[in-house]
Amino acid sequence: MPGTPTPLCTALLIDGELVEGCGPAEPILNPATGETLVRIAEAGVEQVEAAIVAAQRAFAGWARTTPQQRAGVLLEIADALQRQQEQLARLEALNCGKPLHLARQDDLAAAIDVFRFFAGAVRCQTGQLAGEYLPGYTSLVRRDPLGVVASIAPWNYPIMMAAWKIAPALAAGNTLVFKPSEHTPLSILALAPALNALLPPGVLNIVCGGGESVGSHLVSHPAVRMVSLTGDIVTGQKILQAASRTLKRTHLELGGKAPVIVCDDADLEAVVAGVRAYGYYNAGQDCTAACRIYAQAGIHDRLVEELGAAVASLRFAGKRDADNEIGPLITPRQRDRVASFVERALGQPHIERVTGAAVHSGPGFYYQPTLLAGCRQHDEIVQREVFGPVVTVTRFEGLAQAVDWANDSEYGLASSVWTQNLDKAMQVANRLQYGCTWINSHFMLASEMPHGGLKRSGYGKDLSSDSLQDYSVVRHIMARHGEHLE
Repeated sequence: MPGTPTPLCTALLIDGELVEGCGPAEPILNPATGETLVRIAEAGVEQVEAAIVAAQRAFAGWARTTPQQRAGVLLEIADALQRQQEQLARLEALNCGKPLHLARQDDLAAAIDVFRFFAGAVRCQTGQLAGEYLPGYTSLVRRDPLGVVASIAPWNYPIMMAAWKIAPALAAGNTLVFKPSEHTPLSILALAPALNALLPPGVLNIVCGGGESVGSHLVSHPAVRMVSLTGDIVTGQKILQAASRTLKRTHLELGGKAPVIVCDDADLEAVVAGVRAYGYYNAGQDCTAACRIYAQAGIHDRLVEELGAAVASLRFAGKRDADNEIGPLITPRQRDRVASFVERALGQPHIERVTGAAVHSGPGFYYQPTLLAGCRQHDEIVQREVFGPVVTVTRFEGLAQAVDWANDSEYGLASSVWTQNLDKAMQVANRLQYGCTWINSHFMLASEMPHGGLKRSGYGKDLSSDSLQDYSVVRHIMARHGEHLE
């Protein structure tokens, strides 16, 4: 496992200064061992206020920069990430418990690519043509930044989620106050000195702390024009209620329960490999995890047998980093929450434990990779987001039934369909009520393509040029002509 980088950065970034928080100090844990890595003082109320005021003051200057200038800064941030890639990957591995080799090849590589993508995307935006839509008047449409954006990130992909939120907001011309999860602030704090050197004071501020203290102050502040959150539905509802008082915009990604429809004619080997990888990646702590399988009757029994063996072979909690495929859950509370879901599910006589379904006996917050079969549509384990290494299998007969069941969910973020019949796949994909549907794959993301949900999974898009639109506002300017040409 990666050694602890020393010293760990604990300073917040407020108005171009690296300062220690003046609030309570909270322990930051290594989920793989349960050990305390460091204690970080959260921002006090006065510091949160100072960060917002700084962002508000910096907005006028940053908003007037050209796309070329902002793109140049984003490329420099990407280069800074590249230079610190090894350090930041080690911090992600320590702070999240995830295998170092995965943090290096996935999380950091994706974060770097996001900054580089938005550096290009902001320079080639398109819109409606200027012209005379009323006689005697010329109209043009501008797309302008919103102002101060409060970004609240989750703990499952700290540096990657920071990139998803910071890059498009800065590219669009906004200024930010960014709050990482109180569980996983180490990587963005380590990057803060480089960010501070590249950006004018106040353009990007980083404050640490909990949702009830720091987060609530950000959301309720009248100078904040938009709140961007990746989190759970309950947190999203609280933010919506608070944001409604000042009518600020919200950008919400609120979780998922991804259905995986496996048809009789699917490539079974590909399905097993795909679910083994993408149902359990990051210990299932992913909103798009392939966690809710609907298997057609003709392939169901073979799928359960082969997938069960594959899931049982997942490696974790090993001493050598390269031997580990998944990490622990983020906290003891999250591990116990996952365990309680499985315990209640196994209390149902029709649900079968295929493999796993137990807390790991060694150190750390690990839960065994779990596969449950015999699950029914209205079971809690099928309907609710577990956010852990747990996948369920439900048998279906007709494809229309599977589509109805897949759509019968409060979530609408991600889904997949597996079949060797492309016509069938496209028909199913067209009917699924999800922000993304993969065909014969799952979990693949590209910076050029939008990522976001429907229904209670939220609204607003991360990644892609659509994200730039979410972080900006359309304005119409109309000029009246003179009566005659001179």
